[in-house]
Amino acid sequence: MLMTTSDDVAVREITETRGLVTANTVRARHVGRDVLAGLKNLVGGEIGAYQQLLTESRTEALSRLEDAATAEGADAIVALRITTSSVAQGASEILAYGTAVKLR
Repeated sequence: MLMTTSDDVAVREITETRGLVTANTVRARHVGRDVLAGLKNLVGGEIGAYQQLLTESRTEALSRLEDAATAEGADAIVALRITTSSVAQGASEILAYGTAVKLR
Protein backbone atom coordinates (compact mmCIF):
# COMPACT_ATOMS: atom_id res chain seq x y z
CA MET A 1 0.00 0.00 0.00
CA LEU A 2 1.38 3.36 -1.03
CA MET A 3 1.20 5.97 1.74
CA THR A 4 2.19 9.59 1.23
CA THR A 5 1.88 12.88 3.07
CA SER A 6 1.25 14.68 -0.21
CA ASP A 7 -2.23 15.25 -1.62
CA ASP A 8 -1.49 13.34 -4.81
CA VAL A 9 0.73 10.57 -6.14
CA ALA A 10 3.37 11.50 -8.70
CA VAL A 11 2.81 9.93 -12.13
CA ARG A 12 -0.41 8.25 -10.93
CA GLU A 13 -3.95 9.55 -11.25
CA ILE A 14 -6.40 9.36 -8.38
CA THR A 15 -9.59 7.96 -9.90
CA GLU A 16 -11.72 7.63 -6.78
CA THR A 17 -11.72 8.81 -3.20
CA ARG A 18 -12.79 6.08 -0.79
CA GLY A 19 -12.83 8.38 2.23
CA LEU A 20 -11.12 9.05 5.51
CA VAL A 21 -9.32 6.17 7.18
CA THR A 22 -8.06 6.29 10.75
CA ALA A 23 -6.13 4.00 13.06
CA ASN A 24 -4.64 4.38 16.49
CA THR A 25 -2.81 2.63 19.26
CA VAL A 26 -2.47 3.51 22.92
CA ARG A 27 0.62 2.37 24.77
CA ALA A 28 1.62 2.68 28.40
CA ARG A 29 5.12 3.14 29.69
CA HIS A 30 6.82 0.40 31.67
CA VAL A 31 7.71 1.22 35.31
CA GLY A 32 11.23 -0.15 34.86
CA ARG A 33 11.73 2.07 31.82
CA ASP A 34 10.49 5.07 33.83
CA VAL A 35 13.23 4.56 36.41
CA LEU A 36 15.91 4.40 33.73
CA ALA A 37 14.39 7.39 31.93
CA GLY A 38 14.44 9.36 35.18
CA LEU A 39 18.14 8.68 35.53
CA LYS A 40 18.69 9.69 31.91
CA ASN A 41 16.93 13.00 32.63
CA LEU A 42 19.63 13.78 35.17
CA VAL A 43 22.48 13.43 32.69
CA GLY A 44 20.68 14.26 29.45
CA GLY A 45 20.56 12.47 26.13
CA GLU A 46 18.14 10.39 24.15
CA ILE A 47 15.86 8.05 26.06
CA GLY A 48 16.12 4.92 23.95
CA ALA A 49 13.35 2.98 25.72
CA TYR A 50 10.79 5.68 24.96
CA GLN A 51 12.04 6.08 21.42
CA GLN A 52 11.59 2.35 20.87
CA LEU A 53 8.09 2.45 22.40
CA LEU A 54 7.00 5.28 20.10
CA THR A 55 8.55 3.63 17.04
CA GLU A 56 6.65 0.40 17.76
CA SER A 57 3.45 2.38 18.34
CA ARG A 58 3.81 4.30 15.08
CA THR A 59 4.47 1.07 13.16
CA GLU A 60 1.36 -0.52 14.69
CA ALA A 61 -0.83 2.50 13.88
CA LEU A 62 0.38 2.57 10.26
CA SER A 63 -0.23 -1.16 9.89
CA ARG A 64 -3.78 -0.71 11.17
CA LEU A 65 -4.25 2.26 8.83
CA GLU A 66 -3.18 0.12 5.89
CA ASP A 67 -5.66 -2.57 6.95
CA ALA A 68 -8.44 0.03 7.11
CA ALA A 69 -7.62 1.35 3.64
CA THR A 70 -7.44 -2.17 2.21
CA ALA A 71 -10.89 -2.89 3.68
CA GLU A 72 -12.16 0.16 1.78
CA GLY A 73 -10.70 -1.20 -1.48
CA ALA A 74 -8.06 1.53 -1.70
CA ASP A 75 -4.73 1.39 -3.52
CA ALA A 76 -3.11 4.24 -1.60
CA ILE A 77 -3.45 6.68 1.27
CA VAL A 78 -2.80 10.35 0.57
CA ALA A 79 -2.59 13.32 2.95
CA LEU A 80 -1.23 10.99 5.64
CA ARG A 81 -0.85 12.54 9.08
CA ILE A 82 0.33 11.15 12.41
CA THR A 83 -0.37 12.75 15.77
CA THR A 84 0.38 11.84 19.34
CA SER A 85 -1.29 12.77 22.58
CA SER A 86 -1.21 11.86 26.22
CA VAL A 87 -4.44 10.07 27.15
CA ALA A 88 -3.64 9.11 30.74
CA GLN A 89 -0.78 9.29 33.19
CA GLY A 90 1.98 7.31 31.54
CA ALA A 91 0.01 6.41 28.38
CA SER A 92 0.22 7.93 24.91
CA GLU A 93 -1.90 7.57 21.80
CA ILE A 94 -0.54 7.53 18.27
CA LEU A 95 -3.25 8.41 15.72
CA ALA A 96 -2.66 7.96 11.99
CA TYR A 97 -5.16 9.21 9.42
CA GLY A 98 -5.42 10.00 5.75
CA THR A 99 -7.57 9.71 2.65
CA ALA A 100 -7.98 6.29 1.05
CA VAL A 101 -7.94 6.48 -2.76
CA LYS A 102 -8.01 4.32 -5.88
CA LEU A 103 -5.28 4.91 -8.45
CA ARG A 104 -5.09 4.44 -12.20
